[in-house]
Amino acid sequence: MSEVQWIVLALIQGLTEFLPISSSAHLLLPEQLLGWTSQGLAFDVAVHLGSLLAVIIYFNKDIIAMAKNWTLSLFKRPHDPQLAKLSWFIILGTIPAVIFGGLFKGALESVIRDNSLIVIAFTTVIFGLLLWYADATAKQKQGVEDLSIKSVLFIGLAQAVAIIPGTSRSGITMTAGLMVGLKKSDAAKFSFLLSIPIILAAGLLVGVDIAQSAEAIDYQALMYGTVLSFISAFACIVLFLKWIEKAGFIPFVIYRLILGAILFFVYFS
Repeated sequence: MSEVQWIVLALIQGLTEFLPISSSAHLLLPEQLLGWTSQGLAFDVAVHLGSLLAVIIYFNKDIIAMAKNWTLSLFKRPHDPQLAKLSWFIILGTIPAVIFGGLFKGALESVIRDNSLIVIAFTTVIFGLLLWYADATAKQKQGVEDLSIKSVLFIGLAQAVAIIPGTSRSGITMTAGLMVGLKKSDAAKFSFLLSIPIILAAGLLVGVDIAQSAEAIDYQALMYGTVLSFISAFACIVLFLKWIEKAGFIPFVIYRLILGAILFFVYFS
């Protein structure tokens, strides 16, 4: 990769991983419009690691408290039962994506490999409209502490749908969160916390593939890409959580519709 390519891709990954606008759609555009070659698995893992570090550092106090109370809950003595319950809910919400990803990801990739652009165009628009519906109709009365097992499983199943490129993992989980009654900021927070185990698991699986392949690795691009992805992802989380209660999700819906239109234009032209 050229220096410009890894800088642009790292920034895109960091900025779009936690916004409800589909990182896969944005990473595909430079390849389609500029003729860039694929960045490779190693770079994908590196920039996802940067995003993962950003969400862990931002929520570090919550994560530490959740981990402590989850551990104590194994002995039925948590200091804060709500945090222990939230920890179990993160685990529960991750299970559907792990199962569906393990069973169908390979088959899905082989089916859409030659049609990824049109698939992403459709999913960008369809799930953008679904986000609009959720934002317009949801009650938005509950916090993460009010979640039930049924609601968490619904959000977890929604996250499993994100194996389809263009869906947006953060977008579909926030949409599901709104549908079960979460407030906007709480839907975003639960989505961010839910991203930690799934990004970590996906990174480990791809890391195994890299170790078994003969792919040449540009370690300088990996290092700088990780740093840029971390910075842009951290800034994105901070600004998004401050802004979402005031502005809502409609700007992201409009953006997804415009992006979908561009992808359709690129495909048919």
